[in-house]
Amino acid sequence: MSDSLNRTIPLNYFFITHLYTTTMKEPVKAVPHVVFYPRESIEQVEEGYQLAPKFDDQGLIVCVTQDASSGVILMVGYMNAEALIRTIETGEAHYWSRSRQILWHKGATSGFVQHVEDLFIDDDQDAIWLRVSVSGSGASCHVGYRSCFYRKMPITNNHLNNQRLVYTEAEKTFDPKRIYGDTLNPTQL
Repeated sequence: MSDSLNRTIPLNYFFITHLYTTTMKEPVKAVPHVVFYPRESIEQVEEGYQLAPKFDDQGLIVCVTQDASSGVILMVGYMNAEALIRTIETGEAHYWSRSRQILWHKGATSGFVQHVEDLFIDDDQDAIWLRVSVSGSGASCHVGYRSCFYRKMPITNNHLNNQRLVYTEAEKTFDPKRIYGDTLNPTQL
């Protein structure tokens, strides 16, 4: 990175560079792809054009993921800075697995990749909303259902008499044992 680039970008900006060359005769160039700006004012965060995400004390930001065509909520996950950067750069959803403590490219194992059509950030930039199309069966749930929200709790006047969850999806879209084999289940008790 040149001295002039170091002087023009403050050190508190978080950015990623990729080195590339098209032929061995060309110089290697550093290109910043994604910049997270420092949070300097409420106006900048709420009304500005700069991406200034607020990660929690564990370095995570919540992400709601929705099917772009049907509007169905597929899942809620978390992203760390690297997951958000990779999502923006690749156009495919990446998350931080809190149970496995690893970066997780959604669909890398199952083939049900989430292709990002839109990425929204909320008013105070502490939550992400992805609208995606999913490869294969369209499933996003490791249990085998299309959505992680495959059950609901009925809300009625006498809901205390029946506290059973009701399935909203009639059947699984894939067999998790066939896809994941002996991989550790991410659900924690």
